[in-house]
Parts: sequence; C-alpha cells; structure tokens
Amino acid sequence: MSSENSDNGSEGINELATPSLNIKPKKETYDASTIAVLEGRDAVRKRPAMYIGSTGELGLHHLVYEVVDNSIDEALAGYCDAVEVAIHLDNSITVVDNGRGIPVDLMKKERRSAAEVVMTKLHAVNFLSEGLHLEIWRDGKTFEQEYERGIRVAELKQTGKTRKRGTKITFKPDSQIFDTLEFSFDKLSERLREKAFLNKGIRITIKDEREEPEKSHEFYYRGGIAEFVKHLNKNKNVLHDKPIYFEKVGDALSIEVAIQYNDGYDEKVYSFANNINTVDGGTHLSGFRSAFTRTINAYAQSSGLAKNFKTSLTGDDVREGLVAVISVKLPQPQFEGQTKGKLNSDVKGAVESFLNERLTRRLPGTRSRAVGNLHRRGRFRRRLGQTGPRSEEPGNTSAKRQDP
Repeated sequence: MSSENSDNGSEGINELATPSLNIKPKKETYDASTIAVLEGRDAVRKRPAMYIGSTGELGLHHLVYEVVDNSIDEALAGYCDAVEVAIHLDNSITVVDNGRGIPVDLMKKERRSAAEVVMTKLHAVNFLSEGLHLEIWRDGKTFEQEYERGIRVAELKQTGKTRKRGTKITFKPDSQIFDTLEFSFDKLSERLREKAFLNKGIRITIKDEREEPEKSHEFYYRGGIAEFVKHLNKNKNVLHDKPIYFEKVGDALSIEVAIQYNDGYDEKVYSFANNINTVDGGTHLSGFRSAFTRTINAYAQSSGLAKNFKTSLTGDDVREGLVAVISVKLPQPQFEGQTKGKLNSDVKGAVESFLNERLTRRLPGTRSRAVGNLHRRGRFRRRLGQTGPRSEEPGNTSAKRQDP
C-alpha cells in the first residue's frame, strides 16, 4: 500500500465503531427531519449531463465523488474521520465511512424511511446505477436495502446488530447511461488525495481489486492545505521551508490559506469552496489576491524594502513564484453555473480583511526567508532596475486548470 500521511498507523473502517480522532461534533440532530426532499429520478436519467457533467469518463468518476462528498460532510460535522473506497473486479464501487449512518426513521410526509428518501430523491448515483446496495450501521443495528436503476427492490430492513456505525454504499454504473464503465485508479486517487488535504485529520484509503497485486493508497494529512502546498512545490526550490498558514473557523465562514514561494516564475493559486475546486475563481479568490497585493505593498513601503522601487508593486509582481491554496467553507454557497466553477457568495470582504490582518502580523518575521528574498529576483528585480539575465521565461500564470 502506498501511504501519504503525517501520522503513523491506520485502522480498517470495518473495525471502527466511532471516529478515533478527538473530534468535537457539532450539536445538531441528524434524523428524518433534517432531510430535504428533491424530486428527480426521471429528470436525472433523461439528462444526466446536467447533474454529473457528462456521460463519459468525467461523469462516471463524478458518481464516486458524490458518495465520498456525503462522507466528507459527516467529517465536517465532526462525526467521521475515515473513508474507504474500493474498485471491484466488475468496476463496481464501494464507499464506506464511519459517520453516524444515514437516518432510518420514518419521514411522515413521504411515508418512507429517511434513508430511502435520500437514495431515491437526492442521489444521482442511485438513479444512474444499474444496481446499488445500501448498508447502514446506526443505533446498534444494521439496515440494508437494494435498488435497481433508482427503484427500490424491497423495503429498508434491519438485518442484524452491530457495534459499528456508518454507511456503506456499493453501486455499479448503468451501461444504458454511460459511454465508458472503466474507472481510473489514478484519477480517483488524485481527487481523494485532494479531499484529504482539504479536510485535515481525515484518513481516506482507496484500493483497486482489478490489479494483481492489488493497488492501494492511503491519504492522511494532519497539516491540511499547508501540506497541500508543500506537495505542489515538490521538486522545486522553495524560498522558505515551511508554508505560511492561516486559519479562521466560524459558523458563517471558515477560511484557510496556505502560501509558499519557490524560485520559479509561475503563479499557481488554487481556490476551493466547500471542497469544490472553483476552477474559475470567485469572490474568495478576488479577496485573496487583493489583500495579498495590498499587504505586501504596504509592508515593502514600511520596511524600506521598496525604497528604490520605481513604481508600486503589482499583483503580478508579488505573486511571481507563488504557490497558494485558499479554501473557504460556508453554509449554502452560491455558485455560477451548473459545474460550480466560480463562487459568487459575498465573501470577498471577509477574506480580504482576514488575510490582511494575519499577513500584516506575520510578514515582519518572514522577511529573512521569504519576502526579503523576493526583491532579488524576477519582477521585483526589474522594479529595482536590475534587469539581469533570467534563468527561465515566465510561464502562464493562470491557475484556471486547477488540477494539482
């Protein structure tokens, strides 16, 4: 097994009854009353690309991401710290977590269990699979149910007792819907690694039973996006060993920022909202860029670093060689377009204020290893009129293709 983690030891999910980390769960109920109903089977099967992007490889892998995202939601609520993904010989997929388990109590309005409502009115995965098996471990009991193309085969039934808790979903994509049924272990691994970076402290494993010997990865990053930035800067000459990391946790908005410079000329800034890779940026990225440029400019002036600059530093100047990740989490985010590539929620001011305050406090202690090095290279050097030869040409500074 390939392992990428900042802590030793692992434990199989099937042996876990409760999360092992010292997580403080949010005080909230999780029962039938918390399930919001959305209509959908026929609409999803008729126009699947509207819900999962395409009926090709992109949409196929989206099914896995949708199930994993439900497990990540449990982790964000403080009730889950382990997720396992398995690709089986027949290209079916199993996702297991050690969260609370989908609620099984009756929804009076729907006259069905909450679990069935989740699987038949919220889950595109179920609608687009030729078969799906649901297993829930909750309140000391095991519940199971089968579906065929989104239609239940039988009622949700209690099938035993257990000391575990969590949810296990096994599904096989429908050949009537998809152009391809072959999952990519590497593509899934890449996305799961990203999820582990964005949600520090959660352990995500993946195995591929189609290979002999079986391939597997484990992703666990206690440092979160700070380790993400180090991963992105792997095999590059960094200007400061440890990434600069800031975090703010709140009910209305949580913000994480990690920054590290290398000696290259490219800018790579990746933005995320509620774990969604916002490839077209949005208000959170605008706030980051504005605060970053203004704060470093202010520091360069107050510290005397810019005394010989011909003009003020631009955003391109201060972001040359920058690798950064900004991740925000907020309730009911507003995105632009079906693909959620751009965040439209009004968070620019909050991100800008947060980063300005934290960066202002941090920069004086960073000068010798990061900021102090910048004026000797690239655009900083040209601002000082030192236009010596460059070892490489600037690359495309656009991070629109956010595929770290």
